[in-house]
Amino acid sequence: MTAKSVKASKADSHELSFEEALKRLEDIVESLESGNVPLDKAVDLYEEGLSLSKRCAEKLKATELRIKKLSKGLDGQFELTDLES
Repeated sequence: MTAKSVKASKADSHELSFEEALKRLEDIVESLESGNVPLDKAVDLYEEGLSLSKRCAEKLKATELRIKKLSKGLDGQFELTDLES
């Protein structure tokens, strides 16, 4: 992968859905674990994997916050609680 294609891959990762990003991350891990990837490509895949991992973690955190609600307890303190409560 060239530097230009690495940048394109990183930009594309922000357009992927969570499921697509997770699938791509799984594919990258499988490729790296196979040991059949040249060093330069392995480094590029590793960097792409880091980017995808960060994106997935951010998406999970954002989703978790969307299913929580802010409520005020009897003591006057605000707390996040599950939306179901």
